[in-house]
Amino acid sequence: MNPRYAFIFKLLGTIILIVALAFLFPPVMRFVEMAASELVVFWWLVLLLLLAVWLIWGLGGKKK
Repeated sequence: MNPRYAFIFKLLGTIILIVALAFLFPPVMRFVEMAASELVVFWWLVLLLLLAVWLIWGLGGKKK
């Protein structure tokens, strides 16, 4: 698979998953909104997001 198509596929899958979870779990969406407004308190949410991005794209690189 072309790396560009793989990137687009992963990005679209992530966006679809976030939107689906937001519609299925409104309390989770309220928590995310609260965390975004109180980023000083919920700095770990940003770290978890960065860890997820690293696991998805960082470990999925070319194998030697």
